[in-house]
Amino acid sequence: MPRLRTHIRRILTATVVATATLATPAVATPAQGRAVTPAAPATPASRIQWTACSDTEFEGLQCGTLRVPVDYAHPRAGSLTLAMVRRPADDRAHRRGTLLLNDGAGGSSIEQLRLALRIGFPAFAGAMSRDFDLVAVDPRGVGHSTPIRCTLPLKPAGVTHFPGSRAAFDTLVAHNRAFAADCLRHNGPLVAHTDLTSTARDFEAVRTGLGEKQLNWYGIHYSTLLGRTYADLYPGRLRTMVLDTALDDTTTPTERIRREAATAEEAFDRFTAWCAAATDCALHGKAAAAEYDALVARADRAPIPTADGSRTLTGEDIRAATQDYLTLSGVTWPALAQAVVKAQAGDATDFTYEPDDTLDPVQVHVPACLDSARPVATFDQLTRLRQDLDRISPHLGGAVRSWTALTGCLGWPVPAHPVRAGAPVHGAPPALIVQSTHQALAPHSAGLAMAAQLPGSVVLSREGDDYSMFLLSQCVRDATNRYLTTRSLPAPGTTCAD
Repeated sequence: MPRLRTHIRRILTATVVATATLATPAVATPAQGRAVTPAAPATPASRIQWTACSDTEFEGLQCGTLRVPVDYAHPRAGSLTLAMVRRPADDRAHRRGTLLLNDGAGGSSIEQLRLALRIGFPAFAGAMSRDFDLVAVDPRGVGHSTPIRCTLPLKPAGVTHFPGSRAAFDTLVAHNRAFAADCLRHNGPLVAHTDLTSTARDFEAVRTGLGEKQLNWYGIHYSTLLGRTYADLYPGRLRTMVLDTALDDTTTPTERIRREAATAEEAFDRFTAWCAAATDCALHGKAAAAEYDALVARADRAPIPTADGSRTLTGEDIRAATQDYLTLSGVTWPALAQAVVKAQAGDATDFTYEPDDTLDPVQVHVPACLDSARPVATFDQLTRLRQDLDRISPHLGGAVRSWTALTGCLGWPVPAHPVRAGAPVHGAPPALIVQSTHQALAPHSAGLAMAAQLPGSVVLSREGDDYSMFLLSQCVRDATNRYLTTRSLPAPGTTCAD
């Protein structure tokens, strides 16, 4: 299987390079310009409207739409469209049900399925694609579903998420309020209803529309929280749950930021150690950490332009872009080293795009403002937390997703609706939780915290730095397919080393 893993990494690398080549400062939704789904019905319906997909990459698959309420407390006040793509099970005679593929907040599950198909996913998926209909649903506000689109930038020039003065803090809060008002103006009440609970209720509507008594769940990152929330709201409706790179929302928001910052900093240290040892690192033979720090300091003194001259990047911009470059060691680590070298030469373009181009930053940000309590309200409180992060994360300075969510939601006029987490979820199936021993987005301990909420669950560890581990590890594929077909879990403490 090393050849398969190498093949997958090679194709994913080509995708990253192509995205970098096509990167522009403007942010577009993943679905922009693609006719993947048919027109939605004009009125709410309880059944999914299916048609053959017209997209050539989805040839032989079915595209569907479903209308659901924007606000489940007022179901007649307005509706939105959920878009989905279904790949029927290869072995129809022995089909075991439907497996929902979920990417999470701001991430298009449909575009994730597209990437999987590009790397030949059905050929190596085994029982997952043989025995199950695979259904990728874009969550509300995301991608091909009714998307949230705002016209103001998330963080324009002159606004910092690391304010060093009260004046800078006030400028940040004022911009956040203006940004939220712009989003509300263009999207209406949807902005206030992209929280975990509303999104989980959508998936119950999908289950009903599919006519399934139970669903099978495959969730990555944010969708691990979404699966847990769905299982809590609808006991007994899930047959299996596979949770890849679980998040931990059982602690306080500030503690989550500290842990994420420490996790990303460790990933950065592992990246620089790889650069020291790997000749294919563009920074090989140099002190990679020092080169990175010098680049950040230089950009803070004099922002570095992009190739087309449309914008310049500060050191803060570079640090904010780094975490997502650390998520796939064989793919994004080489790209990060090249981005540093390119920026040193005066072109910061590669720090303006999202290595995962199935994500839309605005569609990531809006749910984040609803799903987490807001413990920081003043400049002094933010300064104390920032001082902690400077100590915890000397290279990245705490520039991680949860910090961006906290600072980008300061002054947000729509109240948060966090889910209460930590108590056992009764009626959920014992889950298979796959967690890397080292990951820039979530510590290994987050998998254990998730397992504690889902009685009988097991954490399958994978030695390494990656997520989306089903694609990269035969050991993980074998354990996942065994669980999906037989509901048997590996022994507690099992670690995959491939």
